[in-house]
Amino acid sequence: MVSKLIDRRAFLKAAGVGFLASLTPRGIAMAAEADAVFATAFQRRDGSYGAAILTERGKLVHSIALPERGHDVAYDPISRRSVVFARQPGTFAVVFDPGGKAEPLTINSVEGRHFYGHGAFSPDGKLLYATENDFDNAAGMVGVYDASDGFRRIGEFPTYGVGPHELVLLGDGHSLAICNGGIETHPDFGRAKLNLATMKPSFVFIDRETGELLEKHELPSALHKLSIRHMDIDHRGTIWFGCQHEGPASERPLLIGKAERGKAFGLVDMPAEILGGFRNYIGSVAANRDAGTIAVSSPQGNAYAVLDATSGAVLSATTLTEVCGLAPDDAGFLASTGTGEIVAPDSTSVTEPDYVWDNHLLRIRL
Repeated sequence: MVSKLIDRRAFLKAAGVGFLASLTPRGIAMAAEADAVFATAFQRRDGSYGAAILTERGKLVHSIALPERGHDVAYDPISRRSVVFARQPGTFAVVFDPGGKAEPLTINSVEGRHFYGHGAFSPDGKLLYATENDFDNAAGMVGVYDASDGFRRIGEFPTYGVGPHELVLLGDGHSLAICNGGIETHPDFGRAKLNLATMKPSFVFIDRETGELLEKHELPSALHKLSIRHMDIDHRGTIWFGCQHEGPASERPLLIGKAERGKAFGLVDMPAEILGGFRNYIGSVAANRDAGTIAVSSPQGNAYAVLDATSGAVLSATTLTEVCGLAPDDAGFLASTGTGEIVAPDSTSVTEPDYVWDNHLLRIRL
């Protein structure tokens, strides 16, 4: 979800009738000093939770309170509304105005379902799709919500796997790509992983209008504990995904892969010293389509790396404590951490010591 960086005056011209019109006076002043705005969930040191809109310099434009921990944020450029989803096994998603003028709206999951932290809007902004868990049947589902009618839940369809996590809408506007992590959970047991011995991750393409399974890909049986979790789409339409290994820490499976409908699906080789530094955990994947690069992060390994999206070669590797959130910014990436730090592509940083930034960072399309 990348747009070309624009200067301040272009920002005001392009966004003034839409996004900026929704901002409070303080928000307008903050945004006018920035080249882009970003959305993320957070926890404060006092234990409270929320979601925030930030400038690329890490300054807070606006925030809302959440009842519990949030995870990822989806944004609809048509209505200019954001939705922050509860972290698994949370049962809420909150629709909010990035400018803070409209009251937030809470979406509660229906009985027998909980959210998995991710979702996406249809191209016209009329529908919201969210990954959910049918926990009594250990089945992944996509809940469908009518964004033009108070986000009323109007249906669902299966993800054809267990433990779905991130989903993205493909460029054709009709297909969803979904990472089925393969891990069975049940809210009665919190975040306990109930099927590690038999887990079976998969990557699927689904028709968002009919719920039809278009393609399903699985890793070799020897890698059945490699949970497929997060992804983004590069400038050529290739999907890059990241995994989290649930097997022994002594094992070092590849953690990054590529998928494209009707074409190859598989893992990408990586230098051992870079791979080992991730400690078997990829927490976020982000594409910079203008630069033709992919960034992957590991909060467990306190590291993130940038790859060439054409060759897969590692262009850079950076050590950064508790880094996870990544979003494209100019020719590089903005990164957020669990220590309250926002780091720009030129390595300058701002720290909000009262905030623990959550796993994901979204650049809002202007």
